[in-house]
Amino acid sequence: MRCLLYAHVFLCCLSVAHSFCPSQCTCAFQGRSDGAGARSVLCNDPDMAEIPVNVPVDTVKLRVEKTAIRRIPTEAFYYLGDLRYLWITYNSISSVDTGSFYNLKVLHELRLDGNLISTFPWNSLKEMPRLKTLDLHNNRITNVPVDAIPYLLNITYLDLSSNRLATLPSDLMDIWPPFNGMPISSNTSQKIVLGLQDNPWFCDCRISKIIALCKMVGTPVVLMDLLLSCSGPENLAGILFQKAELDQCVKPSVMTSATRITSSLGSNVLLRCDATGFPTPSLIWAKSDGSSVDSTVQESPGEGIRWSIMSLYGILYKDAGNYSCKAKNFAGNAEATISVSIAGAVSTTMPPLRPETATATASQAPTTITLTDTPVSSTVMSTVLTTPPTTTTPIPIKKKPTPSNGQQRGSIKPAKIQQGGNGRKLAADETSTKIDVSKSVKDLKIVEETADSAVLLWTASGLPSDAPLTVVYSPYGEDDIKKTEETSAGSGKLLLEGLTSGLRYSVCLVAKGSPAGKDPCIDFYTLDLIEDDGQNQLLMIVSGIACAVAVPLIAVLLYKILALYCKGSSIPLDAEELEKDSYVKFETISMKQRTTISHPTELWARRQTRESERMLLCSRSSIDSQMTYKSDSSRSEYLC
Repeated sequence: MRCLLYAHVFLCCLSVAHSFCPSQCTCAFQGRSDGAGARSVLCNDPDMAEIPVNVPVDTVKLRVEKTAIRRIPTEAFYYLGDLRYLWITYNSISSVDTGSFYNLKVLHELRLDGNLISTFPWNSLKEMPRLKTLDLHNNRITNVPVDAIPYLLNITYLDLSSNRLATLPSDLMDIWPPFNGMPISSNTSQKIVLGLQDNPWFCDCRISKIIALCKMVGTPVVLMDLLLSCSGPENLAGILFQKAELDQCVKPSVMTSATRITSSLGSNVLLRCDATGFPTPSLIWAKSDGSSVDSTVQESPGEGIRWSIMSLYGILYKDAGNYSCKAKNFAGNAEATISVSIAGAVSTTMPPLRPETATATASQAPTTITLTDTPVSSTVMSTVLTTPPTTTTPIPIKKKPTPSNGQQRGSIKPAKIQQGGNGRKLAADETSTKIDVSKSVKDLKIVEETADSAVLLWTASGLPSDAPLTVVYSPYGEDDIKKTEETSAGSGKLLLEGLTSGLRYSVCLVAKGSPAGKDPCIDFYTLDLIEDDGQNQLLMIVSGIACAVAVPLIAVLLYKILALYCKGSSIPLDAEELEKDSYVKFETISMKQRTTISHPTELWARRQTRESERMLLCSRSSIDSQMTYKSDSSRSEYLC
């Protein structure tokens, strides 16, 4: 009887726990005729600051809306094993932990729209294997990493609209048809809905498949809004996806000039790799042991192509190993490995010997000899039989002389070996002789420096005219961005282009097989482009002012000359010339006043005729001009 009582109390408590609802939430139970039902909880109190932890465990749908919650903590819903719908919308959430959705094995729909999320934990989707709907609309998400793609395979509704996405991984569309290789079928019942509108898309090859999707008809992938447009680059800003034309991204492909290189101790080795892809991939060198790699040069001669050369000067035993050339672009990664080994390396299975016995047993150590037929012109492949120097006196080893191997003393000397009579020789024969360039090249100097170029001059007295030389130059103290130019010793001159103005440069001449650290070098400065531009600008300003002043003066002078010329042609003749040619000078003769002199010597007096009188006289007729008037007091006469 007592056991039955305890059982009844336990069932009552359990029913109370199942039906308990948080104080800031509203719970509803929707039952069915078969006795089953689903519980839904709505929490929309504006003062709620944390995710509720006392939600009924049989809740199927949980809605947390328009609250002050800022964070979703780890394992916030782990006890809600039956939860199928989780809506946390239009809150102030800016942080979501990686384990926030732990144990939501049957969750079908997750909506987080209308929040402040900038980084979403995409790997948390593995805790929700049955998730079909993911709504991240109206957040601040800026990136969808490539690692998120495997967790989106089962998603049929993905809304990333109204975020800050500028691009997407180029492989994202490959998980859906037709980009995954499956044919497009119009009878497909399962559709994938994508919301990508209202994002500042940067239109390049990374989203070329999305742009292609906008132009397709009848695909299983449906876009919520087809009127997507580009925000960048500048030449595509405002262009609709349906009208944009972009090339698809191509994953990098890396090729090396050789996979294995064997060179002599102290020689110089150049490792080269070429990469293709779109966009043009970047190249980096790395060593297998993790040590740093310097002295690299790379260049892109065209779109989608890049090559890189790594230089090893005076290689030592520590430089042997595997070197990887890694290419990377938006579409993916690729790499190739080159193995570098030192010729003449001695390998032994015996433990290190004491100094007094090291020399006696040196002849018993097996020697590894590597031969190669690779031409030196394509890759530096040097094979030299050498042994490390020792401080003790070596024991002479006598051997029977042969046509290809003479008597050796102390160490094995490089020898030319022919194989099968075909004339092929060891690459070591061309690099075994070390050349001291510092003694062979003289008068190394720089002339004709400009802002972006300079001319290097030298005199090669001890080298043949066709001996190859490598000119290595870089800004002073910046060995990681060295540039190389190939030339011959007999040219004696090389133009260095592509320099930066106002910088100090170091340039060295490197000959094939020369000892490390003995290459002749020289430093120089390029001209300062800023000063030249300032002088040119000042000269242009002065010339402009002079022209502005001189042109008006010249125009005024020409005007004066023309005015004087025109005026001179229209000046009338002098009065004297007119009177001489056309008129008679008129005079008026009048009687003098009577005087007391009884016999005057002159009875007539002359006076000048005024202009008005002369014109009047000239207008009279000849008869009028001959008229004579007589009077008692005077006698006048006019003659014309």
